Amino acid sequence: MKKVNFRIYILFTLCIIGAFLPVTSIAQVTDFGGGIGAAAYSGEIVRRLDQGRVGFQGTLFGRRNFDNVWSLRAGLSFGRISAADSLTQLDPAAIFRDAYFKGDIYEFSAVMEYHFLDYTHPQSRFRYSPYGFFGLGYAFYSGSGRSFANDPEEGEYSTNTPVIPFGIGVKYRLTNKWTLAAELGFRATFSDLFDKIDGTSATIPRFPDPNNPNQVTGINKGNYSDKDWYYFFGLTISYSFNTIKCYNYN
Repeated sequence: MKKVNFRIYILFTLCIIGAFLPVTSIAQVTDFGGGIGAAAYSGEIVRRLDQGRVGFQGTLFGRRNFDNVWSLRAGLSFGRISAADSLTQLDPAAIFRDAYFKGDIYEFSAVMEYHFLDYTHPQSRFRYSPYGFFGLGYAFYSGSGRSFANDPEEGEYSTNTPVIPFGIGVKYRLTNKWTLAAELGFRATFSDLFDKIDGTSATIPRFPDPNNPNQVTGINKGNYSDKDWYYFFGLTISYSFNTIKCYNYN
């Protein structure tokens, strides 16, 4: 599995490098920028996007604009996520489990952006455009936490996984050089270990019998078919280092 992940990462890197090499036949516009925002997670401890449990998120990226509609963006992102059964309290079983975690995500990704309005053309009546994006990425995660109360393996752990980033946003052209954007991105992962609870781990005693402390009436483990997700929301600003090309305008 590690060999497969490494090959995916190398191929992914070569594709991105090739996309950003100079091309003499097409005069694309190159943008560079960055942004900050919030990161969140959903998995075994949090079942949906929890606006009350968010951490810091930051990104740096480069972009090639192929025309007025399509752009390729590659970037490095950082996000901090956390969750705890004592705070979420999904059900009595989760409260008894008393798991928690906190960790940092380092992501390398490339996405294609599709713009619904032609906001870059000098004659356009729009200075903004909604857009959607979809691509591929790879995430490295380092965290600390526990799977249940009195977990003998409580402490630091790490994992890495391919990710599928997608989402929506809106861009606003401040000037011919500067563009401001707000974006909500979803990351589907192939890992169930971000929260230190997965379906392959040993079963965990869950419901103690009040009449017999040495007996339990259930077990607790992760759902092997339900992988963890994380989310980035934030503002970015980018600067164009090329003269904007006037594409055909209809």
